[in-house]
Amino acid sequence: MSSTAVTDIKFGTDGWRGVISDNFTFKNVAIVGQAISEWVKRDLRPPRGGQGRRVTVGYDTRFLGKEYAQIISCILARNNVEVYLGQAPIPTPALSYAVVRKKAVAGIMITASHNPGKFNGIKIKNSQGGGASTEVTKRVEQYLGKTPVRTMDCAEAIQAKRIKMCDFKADYVKFMRRYLDFPKIKNARFKVVQDVMHGSGGRILEEVLKGSQIRLTLMRDDINPYFDGGKPEPVVEYLGGILNKVKREKFDLGLVLDGDADRLAAIAPGGEFISPQRILGLIILHLVRNRGRRGGVVKTTCGTMLIDHIAEDLGLELYETPVGFKYISDLMVSKRIVAGGEEAGGIGVQDYIPERDGTLAGLLLLEMMAYEQKNIKQLLNDMERKYGRYYYERSDLELSNRALDMNRIWSIKSLLGEKVVKVTDYDGIKLTCEDESWLMLRPSGTEPLVRAYSEAKTLKKAKALIGVGERLLKN
Repeated sequence: MSSTAVTDIKFGTDGWRGVISDNFTFKNVAIVGQAISEWVKRDLRPPRGGQGRRVTVGYDTRFLGKEYAQIISCILARNNVEVYLGQAPIPTPALSYAVVRKKAVAGIMITASHNPGKFNGIKIKNSQGGGASTEVTKRVEQYLGKTPVRTMDCAEAIQAKRIKMCDFKADYVKFMRRYLDFPKIKNARFKVVQDVMHGSGGRILEEVLKGSQIRLTLMRDDINPYFDGGKPEPVVEYLGGILNKVKREKFDLGLVLDGDADRLAAIAPGGEFISPQRILGLIILHLVRNRGRRGGVVKTTCGTMLIDHIAEDLGLELYETPVGFKYISDLMVSKRIVAGGEEAGGIGVQDYIPERDGTLAGLLLLEMMAYEQKNIKQLLNDMERKYGRYYYERSDLELSNRALDMNRIWSIKSLLGEKVVKVTDYDGIKLTCEDESWLMLRPSGTEPLVRAYSEAKTLKKAKALIGVGERLLKN
């Protein structure tokens, strides 16, 4: 085994990602598959009520996703692991739900999430459907290249029932319909458009809403592994089509999924982009006020101050984690959490799997509209009149192989004339000022970038703070 091949494989914030036919090759996927097999056999016990060590495997709409999933499945099967393999592209949350439903010890999802089309990747899910911890991914890395790859013919494995082909989507749709207050949504007549961004969200929203009077239009629901030459990421840069459509055709709500449908953004009437930070605030309010949920709420270190004020007003305990939904997921397992979310659009909710789900988050916005008989713009206005309006900005920059100079940033005493009153450095570095504005710089865990984040009570100041961050990174 080449040491070079193994060093090309590193798990980041949300799995291992690489460029197809560069470091994300059939050979390297097989190496990872064997390492996962060793981890399953040596480190995991069958869950109570399970029949043996079984693993669910799924893939999204990216190039060669099905083939990579088959490689992983055949290696697991040859290593005496029972495999449930999805028969078609699915969202990552559908794979996570299948882990729990099939009483599996783990799940493997072939996806690079919101990365450009030249990437693919592997996410590992634990037995509860949440993202694998750093301890787990490090353990898998330790097994890389330690044993020869053992595999078998896929058709033979299916014939011998060592690989079982499954329709994960059907169970996932049924679960979401049960989770929602569907009678409340059923008779609402809102006009909704969803941009699937050519990802694995497909026509799932249409299936969940079947039988309702919601007037749904889908955009980019076909498969295009090139993603129109951009990234399947729900940020303004890639959403010109739906922004214009919501404004021009007077939709009550626009929804946007990322490539594997675990993240969400939304659009208000008039074509206004709604950031995931504001979406999380609305979902917390809805679950507490309308659905009677109680518990804590979770945001990441680059999360909005809006959540702090909502949690305080509702008497909910607030938890803050590093960036990465796996940290939120851990809290959802150990604590009673109403909802938790990250700035990139991943939101998880109570009494579901401890995982983010873009489709479900969008449906909860729709459910809130039905409960309160208001469109999304009216709900936003109500929330921000009470808790304040915060403007959030992000910029991604290459650091030209230079390390982030933490000591230099630590020494900053003021930003744009406001005194820095708090410095947080457990995930990147964040400077918070007296007026609640803040700037954060953090290396990405999924891409070769450094991200600058900012928030302020005016858009002008949020943009100015990003400018400060960019200058700190470039100079």
